[in-house]
Amino acid sequence: MADKAFLAIDMGASSGRHVVGSLGGGRLRLEEVYRFPNGPVEVLGSLYWDLLAQWTHIRNGMHAAGARFGSAVASLGIDTWGVDFGLLGRNDELLGNPYHYRDRRTDRMMELAFRTVPREEIFRQTGLQFMQLNTLYQLLAMKESRSPLLDLAERLLMMPDLFNWMLTGEKVNEFTDATTTQFYNPRERRWAVELLTQLGLPTQILGEIVPPGTVLGPLRENLVAESGLAGAKVVLPGSHDTASAVMAVPASGKESDWCYISLGTWALMGVEVSEPIINDRSLALNFTNEGGVGGTIRLLKNITGLWLVQECRRVWNQGGKSWDWDDLNALTERSPSLAAFVNPDAGEFLAPTDMPAAIRAFVERTGGQVPTSEGEVLRCALDSIAMKFRHVLGMCESLVGRRLETIHIVGGGTKNRILCQAAADACGRRVLAGPVEATAIGNIMMQAVAAGEVADIAQARDVIRESFPLEEYLPRETAAWDDAYPRFLEVLESTSIA
Repeated sequence: MADKAFLAIDMGASSGRHVVGSLGGGRLRLEEVYRFPNGPVEVLGSLYWDLLAQWTHIRNGMHAAGARFGSAVASLGIDTWGVDFGLLGRNDELLGNPYHYRDRRTDRMMELAFRTVPREEIFRQTGLQFMQLNTLYQLLAMKESRSPLLDLAERLLMMPDLFNWMLTGEKVNEFTDATTTQFYNPRERRWAVELLTQLGLPTQILGEIVPPGTVLGPLRENLVAESGLAGAKVVLPGSHDTASAVMAVPASGKESDWCYISLGTWALMGVEVSEPIINDRSLALNFTNEGGVGGTIRLLKNITGLWLVQECRRVWNQGGKSWDWDDLNALTERSPSLAAFVNPDAGEFLAPTDMPAAIRAFVERTGGQVPTSEGEVLRCALDSIAMKFRHVLGMCESLVGRRLETIHIVGGGTKNRILCQAAADACGRRVLAGPVEATAIGNIMMQAVAAGEVADIAQARDVIRESFPLEEYLPRETAAWDDAYPRFLEVLESTSIA
């Protein structure tokens, strides 16, 4: 094993994992030491994150890493989903349990915000796509409900910042996650305090913004004792999980004609640019300018990803099935493609109680061929996601002014080979899929850059490309997808979502 190892605590919306990476011979080796479930908890009609359970899992995983690797772990870094946060009050007391981004308290909050600050002005200041789950509308919902917590709050910490505070005692706001709030100004690289003031929201709760690669400090003493991670420092990766996933895109520094899809519960599709693109076109397309590693901007669009499939499986298994992912793939393969479409980003798919029923109802409402079997429902979902990739690819190309020849798909969703092939077919582009554990890998490699183990991000991507197998998908049967695309566009137009 190499002298130094790096621990990634990678927390997704449905699961978390602790992965240790070590470098040797120009390659990265990974070992997963702990995995745990994650998800919302419903209480009296509201959705929360179970922060104490998450914190317990973080500590359990650190103990597992310490038992396996001990003092070889030079640093650790944590990444999570974006937009959600915790509030600290006087004496650093945590105020309440963090809400889950799918909680419905943000319903109608965007419209309320636009009455005070026009949509165009919010975009001009922030360059962020409009989604009701954005932190801005969560804070506005607290204001509208007269939440006492907002009055008591002295600091806002995004979820990874919150865990970093619990690990070290340091309170900072990491750059990539701060940019998911819709109150960060990417042109001026600062909080958009004017916007918050216009909406009557507090600004004194905002802290110092620091970049990925920052060495935050040592672990609290009690955590060192219980974990065995003596000497390990906490280093900030791209704390927003998509920023870490994009860090792991195995593109050569010589390439400029690629885009990425970070594929999991969500699909984040976009390009890496040096400066934000904030204009009428990006506003009309509802694109976002989020922070990336190395001071880059992730010009991207959120697409509902495998959430549709995950929820179908949950509903069916609750109803008595015991299907794993291989079972779902077999069902899909036996069903004809391109028979029906949905808009994956339609509001009825945000948090339905019965996803298969929601998909069937949508198809019936929009005049399509209603899927009857489970396999047809799955095929409808995957075909629709692939068609949305095609739609967004065109948007990306229009914004950057060039053809994008290769689509890099990274993350756990690369295991869904049906969707990867469908993406190649729908888009008519070469798809390179992998690595699977992109977020953990990007987290680890940012730590390696901070430690001087690799020179820079370009070299880190070279190491990733040499370390993990990639699967290539070339377009097949594109004529059938071309013929079906106008039907998909009709579905999009019927739901008025870009």
